[in-house]
Amino acid sequence: MRLIFHPEAEQEFSDAAAYYEDCRTGLGNEFVQEILAVIERMLAYPKAWPVLEGRVRRVLTYRFPYGVLYVELPGVVRILAVMNLHRSPNYWKGRA
Repeated sequence: MRLIFHPEAEQEFSDAAAYYEDCRTGLGNEFVQEILAVIERMLAYPKAWPVLEGRVRRVLTYRFPYGVLYVELPGVVRILAVMNLHRSPNYWKGRA
């Protein structure tokens, strides 16, 4: 299965990693590893997480207050947001 990031989701991922790295050296890398582990689980079991709206699903990280929102399409998983759970919950809807 192929993985595609929405450009804004890719930017969110990068910005969050930079933020955590600024907080503490190495924490940004730990965040990246956590998101990559979530993506790996998501790709292995794309239907395992609850539907938020329409076909959009959300998988949560264990350590950081983030969720990865995605849609499964034929042969593709498209990540719509790497979402801070303390942020406005509907900001991503224009991406679906």
